[in-house]
Amino acid sequence: MRHPHPTGGARGQVPERDELLVEAVRRALGRTGAYGAMVYLRSRDRRSLVLRTIAGVPLSIMSPFRRIAAAGPLPVAVCFRTGRPVTVTDTEDAVRRFPQLAVGLPYDYATACVPVTAGGERFGVLSVLWPASDEGVPARARRRLAAVAGQLAAGLAEVGAAGADVEPPEDAAVVELPPATAPTTRVGLFDWDVATGALAADARFGEIFGFGPGEFDGTVAALNARIAPGDLAGFRAAARTALAEGEVLAARVRVLGRDGYPYPVELWARVPAVVSDGRTHLVGAVLDVRTLTAAAAAVERLSEGVFSLDPDGRISYANRGTEALLGVRREELVGRHPWDALPWLADPFYENRYRAALLSQRPTVFLAARPPQGWLAFSLYPDAHGVTGRVIAAETPAGDTGPPPAGPPPAAPPAAPPAGAALGGTHHLLQLASALTEAVTVRDVCRAVAEQILPAFGGQELALYGIRAGELHLISETGYPEGFLDGFEGTPVGARVPGAETLSTGTPIFFESVRELAAAYPGIALDEMGAWAFLPLIASGHPVGSCILGFDRPRAFTTEDRGLLTALGGFIAQALERARLYDAEFALARGLQQGLLPHRLPEVPGVRITARYLPGTQGMEIGGDWYDAITTNGDLTLVIGDVEGHSVAAAAAMGQLRSAVRAFASGGEPLDEVLARTNRLLLDLDLGLLASCCLARLTPARRTLRLARAGHLPPVLRHADGRAEVLDVPGGPLLGVDEGAVYPVRELRLPGAALLALYTDGLVEEPGAAIDEGVERMRAAVEAGGDAGPEALAERLLREVRPADGVDDVALLLTEVDGP
Repeated sequence: MRHPHPTGGARGQVPERDELLVEAVRRALGRTGAYGAMVYLRSRDRRSLVLRTIAGVPLSIMSPFRRIAAAGPLPVAVCFRTGRPVTVTDTEDAVRRFPQLAVGLPYDYATACVPVTAGGERFGVLSVLWPASDEGVPARARRRLAAVAGQLAAGLAEVGAAGADVEPPEDAAVVELPPATAPTTRVGLFDWDVATGALAADARFGEIFGFGPGEFDGTVAALNARIAPGDLAGFRAAARTALAEGEVLAARVRVLGRDGYPYPVELWARVPAVVSDGRTHLVGAVLDVRTLTAAAAAVERLSEGVFSLDPDGRISYANRGTEALLGVRREELVGRHPWDALPWLADPFYENRYRAALLSQRPTVFLAARPPQGWLAFSLYPDAHGVTGRVIAAETPAGDTGPPPAGPPPAAPPAAPPAGAALGGTHHLLQLASALTEAVTVRDVCRAVAEQILPAFGGQELALYGIRAGELHLISETGYPEGFLDGFEGTPVGARVPGAETLSTGTPIFFESVRELAAAYPGIALDEMGAWAFLPLIASGHPVGSCILGFDRPRAFTTEDRGLLTALGGFIAQALERARLYDAEFALARGLQQGLLPHRLPEVPGVRITARYLPGTQGMEIGGDWYDAITTNGDLTLVIGDVEGHSVAAAAAMGQLRSAVRAFASGGEPLDEVLARTNRLLLDLDLGLLASCCLARLTPARRTLRLARAGHLPPVLRHADGRAEVLDVPGGPLLGVDEGAVYPVRELRLPGAALLALYTDGLVEEPGAAIDEGVERMRAAVEAGGDAGPEALAERLLREVRPADGVDDVALLLTEVDGP
């Protein structure tokens, strides 16, 4: 006996990859209550995640996300990289955590992504969509989704073990599944020998013609008795037509119900392709169309407009009321997008309303002005199968001559939007451009281009060139053979090569094949690519450089492709120009910052000191964290402090406080007096800033340690046995709060070797978590470091304790004391 395979095949058989994906999507929809599901698989170069199967959401809407950079900030990419599920509950959550997703799909919905992983190998991500709700994504649905992803991963592992490709080829089509629909009509099948009158039919055929179980005797005579007398001649004529012409389509007759009242059915029949008795044989189906007929008739009687859109937004039905309100015959509407069929709906706003309804699965309403005058109110009611629309006449609000409250202003009928201006392309452009707006340094820009834009277009090579002294110089490259670009370094801007000519002319250059490039530039060096895009980078009217994209196969650049790439060239140019200015400012800011911090730490016998400072903010990257180490009369005073804010003012205040603490401590003042005098100085300066500080004075000869705190986090001490503890040091208020503040001092002895860790809150503070949790994380990491010296431990703490977002500055001062 063969047992079912968990992935849908039979044991001993290797399932097909696409069959696994299709089954996974269907299971995800059926088991989680989601309305949409998608599977992304890794690309062969592992740089991208490629959409391979989708259901419940039109592929046209997801076109900006058909290829996602694996290193990018979208939920699918984060899920793939981390191997952990990612859930987004609504639009607000998306804007806060994944702004690029909110730019590309600015609609209210919930989504969950789970990794498709088996045996430590990550194949891709399974993602589903729900309507947004206050309850978020149910835990039960997430568990079921994870189970489906596990089944899919097991199947893909089998595919790979059998030597088949888990990653489809680059040109593989996306498998788009239609949503499951409940049958709206009954269908009965028959086989009719017209010569003998014998008619074989299934049970549903008998039910449609009103026969009870076992009542139909298989003869046409019995069937004739069920047909309304007035339609019997038409029924026989339909049979003759089918025999004569080979088929009859949708011949409608009425059948007498058990109560004697007739109802309509449709007859579809044809002559079989191969028959032995000539044209005396018909096979076909009969459809019970009562529900459809009644519904259509009811809708046609309405004066308001009722229409239907398929999942891709094309009109599949429009009643007479829609014709009258829109002023267009339904033949001109069916099969077309409303924004294509009606010039006054050509603004992307209206397509966006349809997308919002479909992705949020919530009713959507808006007003539109139909030229030359008059307002129409549209309502869209979505489900997974499409959208039902309603349109009625709406009066302009009294005295209102402006635009409708939920749409763009009325205008003369606009020309059809240019090719490539589709909303999907716009969202694609915005999504990719948003990655560049987050890039700060030139290095950030190059990384964003390589990680976001290159995978989005399926490219394999990328080179960014800048201009210096009238020559092109390579800024960044990805995917090129080693040394291939060396020959182009220093190329004059006016040279006869495409990377220079695109810049001198200001016009993008596209080559769809090797033959085109070789013909245009005979003798040019070629690698293994099959198509290229050369983009000029021009910012504020002056050339910045050029961008070269290479594709490993010949490629037809559509009008939309060319428009998007050209626009992206402008974004890249602006980002590079901004980044260059930033880098120049950063060099100045970094110099200022380094000048305010100690150039070197003192050397004390039996003591080793290590310090780290990491800026956590963008912009000038100047913060208020500082550290210091001061030797006086055999003592070593260790200082850590933090002025609030991240600005030049905070850095200036930090410099003043550091100088004050150093001056007071160098004079041998007790720790409490050092903090008290620094507190009064900060109040006298009237800078409007607060600061925290922690002082530790080590006397190696007596092996004593004295500690004082002003609103700062407690130190961590590692003992000789490896145990680490958070020291309980009574502290005073922040500096700059109370002129009469008192700062207690605690003293303890160090019986053996020890390591003291002083740090600022940027190392341990994480949004949404209590600061005590971060301090405990710090203590545990110090303890887990064993007998690691200050240098090794500092690197470990920055790597393991510091929050991943790194939004705040970090100062860390580690001091290790030898045993007696």
